[in-house]
Amino acid sequence: MSHVYAPGCALMLYKPHLAERVLTHLDSVETGIASHLTCCRHEPRLEPGSVVINTCAGCDRRYRECYEGISTISLWEALAVSETFDFPDYAGAEMTVHDACPTRTEPRVHAAVRKLLDRMNIVVVEPEATRTHAVCCGDSFFGRLPDDEVKALMARRAESMPREDVVVYCVSCVKAMAIGGKRPRYLVDLLFGEETVPGVHEPGAWHALLEGFIAEH
Repeated sequence: MSHVYAPGCALMLYKPHLAERVLTHLDSVETGIASHLTCCRHEPRLEPGSVVINTCAGCDRRYRECYEGISTISLWEALAVSETFDFPDYAGAEMTVHDACPTRTEPRVHAAVRKLLDRMNIVVVEPEATRTHAVCCGDSFFGRLPDDEVKALMARRAESMPREDVVVYCVSCVKAMAIGGKRPRYLVDLLFGEETVPGVHEPGAWHALLEGFIAEH
């Protein structure tokens, strides 16, 4: 059984250096883990039995559902049980969590995310709609609704967050929470002690970048 690390299109667009830091850590645990940069929307051409370690909730779902003989594990699950990762200490800071849509059926991911936050000394204040009952950040409606309506949905979800700091583990959710006026804290940033920078976050502009990357990979 071979493992590969798929950082996902969004992380490679957002902060490719963090994808490299993740790969370096994974390789220190299991020598020989390769980076898999083929987008999950394309045939992965991986050996049967391959396990894809991913940071993107959408990748996790597509590899599980679309490609026979391939299984997945989220980076969050891998790190939650790590004995070697150097977790930063956030000194009891209170943050809330927005769970990504593709994980709605995956309690394993929800539990791992919160375990990581606990290991970083972050106190989680849950929103009313959370884990398997989480509400979409609004980004899934891009292309189906006008941009103004998508942004209104993002604002509505952001308003439901009980703290200003909102932990997210999807880069598109970073954009949504920023549009909604909250302070997104991307989980990979938290793990490596970096600030979350929303960057390009208008829905149309962000999705144009994603589609370009997908086409090239």
